[in-house]
Amino acid sequence: MSTLARDDVVPASRVPDWVRRMYDRKLDRYPDTGPRSLYLGLTVLATIVLYYELFIQGAVATKVIHHFGFTFTQFVFMLVIGNAVGALASLAAGLADRMGRANMVVLGTLMTALLILFALPNASGKAEYTFFFSLLSLVEGACLVATPALIRDFSPQVRRATAMAFWTMGPVLGSLVVTEVSSHTLGSHPNWQYQFHVCGIVALVVWLLTFAFLRELSPQLRDQLMVSLRDRALVQARAAGLDVEKLLKGHWRQMLKLDIVFPAFAISAFLLLYYVFVGFIVVYFVTVFNYTEARTNNLANWFWVSEAVALLIAGVLSDRLLVRKPFLIVGTAISAVGTALFALAATSPGTSYHTFALYFVLMAGGTGIVFSTWMAAYTETVEKHNPAATATGLAVWGGIIRATVCVAFAILTFVVSATSTLVDQGPRVQSIVSTHPAQVRVLQTVDPATLATLQRNPNDALAQARAVSELSGLPVADVARVAALGTRYASELATLSAINPATQAALAASPTNTAALFAATGQIATKLGIPPAEAQTRLAALSRVPLADLVFLHTNGPKVQLAAARLRSVSTVPPADLAYLQANGAKVAKAQKESPGQWQTWWWVCFGAQFLMIPAAFLLTGRWSPRKAKEDELAHEQMVDRELERLQTAPPARDEVAVPTI
Repeated sequence: MSTLARDDVVPASRVPDWVRRMYDRKLDRYPDTGPRSLYLGLTVLATIVLYYELFIQGAVATKVIHHFGFTFTQFVFMLVIGNAVGALASLAAGLADRMGRANMVVLGTLMTALLILFALPNASGKAEYTFFFSLLSLVEGACLVATPALIRDFSPQVRRATAMAFWTMGPVLGSLVVTEVSSHTLGSHPNWQYQFHVCGIVALVVWLLTFAFLRELSPQLRDQLMVSLRDRALVQARAAGLDVEKLLKGHWRQMLKLDIVFPAFAISAFLLLYYVFVGFIVVYFVTVFNYTEARTNNLANWFWVSEAVALLIAGVLSDRLLVRKPFLIVGTAISAVGTALFALAATSPGTSYHTFALYFVLMAGGTGIVFSTWMAAYTETVEKHNPAATATGLAVWGGIIRATVCVAFAILTFVVSATSTLVDQGPRVQSIVSTHPAQVRVLQTVDPATLATLQRNPNDALAQARAVSELSGLPVADVARVAALGTRYASELATLSAINPATQAALAASPTNTAALFAATGQIATKLGIPPAEAQTRLAALSRVPLADLVFLHTNGPKVQLAAARLRSVSTVPPADLAYLQANGAKVAKAQKESPGQWQTWWWVCFGAQFLMIPAAFLLTGRWSPRKAKEDELAHEQMVDRELERLQTAPPARDEVAVPTI
């Protein structure tokens, strides 16, 4: 048996610091304000970019659908698959309590940047695009559990709402970046891949920053409850004696409690409106209100900016007042009012751009108030059970929210079924209508059965008469009489058309008017190119046509001729377009009528789901009264002072580390 010589083993101390720092990102002491702010800022920046990557396809959803030939239902179920994979990844991300958060974020930002920059824009088909999107969702699901865990680690409870406000600005600012970039570049760069390339380059820059500078607390530090920065010395003193494995024992069982699971479901339901906006706001406004993609993204900026402002204001006020629950109730009420007004506008096509913007401000303001304070209250509730299981608690929330969105998107395809028709067949129908507007009006006017008969037999006289009747507004009998008289008196009518209207009027007033007869003969000879003698013969034949027939033809003939010309113009439409229009035109028209009402139903579902936040507020930890919360804070500070005094005055044991002083 051979043994490995000790000289073959590279001691850890001989590993260069710059190499070790690439994977060992743990901090053994709680950082000062400057470095702590840097780590928080990098975490928020990574969160913004992760959501930017996740949401970028929403800005060009219709282009992606048409490029790969997705049906709307297929596209939605691609999102369902992504959310399902993300839910599993979120649950697995609970391992961040054991393996650390920073490396997960650094590796994840690199993988997502490469997927966005190279994989998705170059996908060869629907299956490949779906596979790459699932990979993106898998990595995002894990990273978006690790990032709020990092925020929690570096923020004591008294500043938790403000810190979480910055984290929750991640999805909001990610959405804002999507709409801001796309609304200003889609006009000059209409290809959807350009949006992915810009996003991927930005993501690579952020990855370099996180790779170089992002750090995390050691498990011994982060696995403790820290109420304020005054707890720093106590946390560091306790860290030396913590058994991390013991703290994590049974962490899943500790997190599967009613006050954790139900609030996680409540915020997931509350944010249904937000997630539908992210994925389908462009589809909604393009198909229901005929907005362009760029105009829709401009409108969406009102939502994202308002929510970002509300997140920050609510976070600061919540920390100052030391309460979360009142903000949850107030925010729910504001958002519900905006959602109700928005739902009512779904069936009002005259709703203006700025009216929608006002509704967006209300909805987004309420959502921002709720989301930032909920994140603070939720992480504090998790800490109440076990601070060491923070990532596990956030994994519960991450899994629930993605599972909820997954189910909701699947249901959405049945609720707004008309949208599938508008997205799948609508664009080509609209293109045909734009190219052949007059012919399409003919097809919309003539009875489909009549059109079908003419398609089978274009020479069917009865079908022709019916079609001309529908186009001219004349009875079928009158159309038939015009056709019969036109055939019988074809030569005489040609003669009549050669005579100037003024001459016709003179002859009608006095048929024997010599000057008028002479003028008529000359006009007939000139316009028909015949000798004067033949012109006189034709004029005599015209005088023998019954006056009643001439009056009837004069009144109805032009109408029939115009209608017949319109009917003949249909033959100029390419047969493939005509067949597609006949097969799908009625379905698209029906979908256009039904779609607003279907979307309105969905908006009312979102409206009702928001009220789940009210019972959730009662389950989350924390006070309702700012006065009571202030008393709790003072009591905690006194406890910290007593504990530090006890630790500092007690003689250190042989193996203990001396307690640092404040």
